[in-house]
Amino acid sequence: MSINVAIDGPAGAGKSTIARMLAKELDYIYVDTGAMYRAMALYMIEQKTDIENMDAVRSACDVITIDIRYSNGEQQVILNGKNVNGFIRTEAVSEMSSKISAIPEVREKLLSLQRSLASAENVIMDGRDIGTHVLPNADVKIFLTADAHVRAVRRYEEFIAKGISCTLDGVEKEVVERDERDMNRAVAPLKQAEDAVRVDTSDMTIQEVVCYLKALIERAVSR
Repeated sequence: MSINVAIDGPAGAGKSTIARMLAKELDYIYVDTGAMYRAMALYMIEQKTDIENMDAVRSACDVITIDIRYSNGEQQVILNGKNVNGFIRTEAVSEMSSKISAIPEVREKLLSLQRSLASAENVIMDGRDIGTHVLPNADVKIFLTADAHVRAVRRYEEFIAKGISCTLDGVEKEVVERDERDMNRAVAPLKQAEDAVRVDTSDMTIQEVVCYLKALIERAVSR
């Protein structure tokens, strides 16, 4: 029987980095649901899809295929047959991803793939509604968060390291706005599951968080 770990939290909390490291240490499969949404967002941007037009969104969903593959232990996101790992981490894709994630047709498109992966393998899955909606029966649920300013600084430093031009004020404004959108969307909003363990990473290093969560998961699954 597969073991499922759900990690939820707002943008910039370190979910993807920490989930990826945990999966490697525990020998689980890491499922980055955000990358799936980003792949769909990339398609919408490239095709200039009007996301306010539901007929256009449905038509896009009908022709999009998104697969998750692994090469040397690394997740590869395949959009319509093309590896798009190198194209889905821009701020434009991030913003579009947040917007389309509120659209029921988009969420339904990806939900079955996510659940299918979780039923077949030991997985660590991160996102914004994993413990509350995608995997409500997950063996371990974690809500990873941090102060908005701390999250903005992390994202700002990440963008600068990648050569992306931005300002800290601008990044913090986007973080706050995205939190507002994610928490107030009509479908599967960002919120902590009642049975999730809340972990504030504001004053923790990545390695400290990984060690803490690894111990938490191992205790939970050994019961």
